[in-house]
Amino acid sequence: MKLVVQIRLLPTPVQAAALEATLRVCNEAATWVGGVAFDKGVKRPFALREHTYGEVRARWGLGAQAALHVIKKTCDAYATLKANLKAGNLGRPGSERYRRATEKPVAFRPDGAQPFDDRMLSWQIPERRISIWTVCGRVKDVEFTASPEQLATLALYRRGESDLAYQDGMWFLLATCEVPEAPLNTDPADFLGIDLGIVNIATTSDGEIMAGRELNRFRVRERKLRTKLQKKNTPSAKRRLKKRRRKEARRAKDINHKIAKHVVAEAERTGRGIALEDLTGIRERVRLRKPQRATHASWAFAQLGSFIAYKARRAGAPVVYVDPAYTSRTCAECGHIDRANRVSQAWFACRSCGFVDHADRNGSRNIRARAWELWRRGAQSTAPAPPPRQRGGAGHKRSITASDARCASPGLPVPGS
Repeated sequence: MKLVVQIRLLPTPVQAAALEATLRVCNEAATWVGGVAFDKGVKRPFALREHTYGEVRARWGLGAQAALHVIKKTCDAYATLKANLKAGNLGRPGSERYRRATEKPVAFRPDGAQPFDDRMLSWQIPERRISIWTVCGRVKDVEFTASPEQLATLALYRRGESDLAYQDGMWFLLATCEVPEAPLNTDPADFLGIDLGIVNIATTSDGEIMAGRELNRFRVRERKLRTKLQKKNTPSAKRRLKKRRRKEARRAKDINHKIAKHVVAEAERTGRGIALEDLTGIRERVRLRKPQRATHASWAFAQLGSFIAYKARRAGAPVVYVDPAYTSRTCAECGHIDRANRVSQAWFACRSCGFVDHADRNGSRNIRARAWELWRRGAQSTAPAPPPRQRGGAGHKRSITASDARCASPGLPVPGS
């Protein structure tokens, strides 16, 4: 399976200037290539080279490998756009958002990520140095920092290209690694059901509740601060907004990694599979009052599910996705379904047999039972399709970060639990 190891570069000011110039030139060339592809209707790498390769090399002075990567990067962007349009992520055909996406060529930010292959980038992993091609010539001895786990993964499994990225004043390399998967456990002893929610981020069928009270308070505080700074609209307020813009996303990603690692470790330890809800399209199906919308849309449940899925693949634990319909209204003891069973957000009380339990734990037990039934009928380990690949980030692969390198203790998977 493919993973992405994200390492941070520590370039000198001279080296950083060369890297910045390289991104600027490559993205300017890619934007021009995108316009040619749009005008001529040619969006496949080999065909597009005939129209753009010579001009890219002559006009921007790029090397052969860099020019090829610029063209391929543009084609990847059009492939991502096509996949998003097909999936309905940009609205229905004829809508304003759909038209805006299709009536103009793709363009790239000046600091958009740029791929490098082994001809353009060489690694000295023990010395924590890289040598990289730039428009200013080959830059050698660029320092980088990484954890021992990341260094070991790089040394053993690094394959293919790496993306140079610039985010919030920091330089990163996203290195692709081909990590072997563990043999799939085809005879699980049982399944560990996972119920996802807003108040309690994840609840297992074993009764473990990973609450999000502290995180929810943090999100509300951040949302109020953003609103206040946006209304103020002064230069200092804009600087502060820019500095804090990814803080909430980083915190959510860190917690999702910890939850996923804890869940997979428990399933692996007990020889069980993992049962998750198939929440595809949940945001389109659910209708909420206006005060609830921001809270409902702000947590990355798809990210948490994808983290669990890829960590389970590495551990050999099967993952089964089940239909979440009525899991919160169904009694895990007698199977009675009634809307009145859910007496409050926290508690479930069956109107038929009198069974009382925590509502999320009852739901996770229903998810476990459905997964076990699917597995007995011959269902294989499955997962929803991954999002379309997007150049300039690690969304199309799975990244090993500091959260992956830490073990989540059984008693503290998330703050507030």
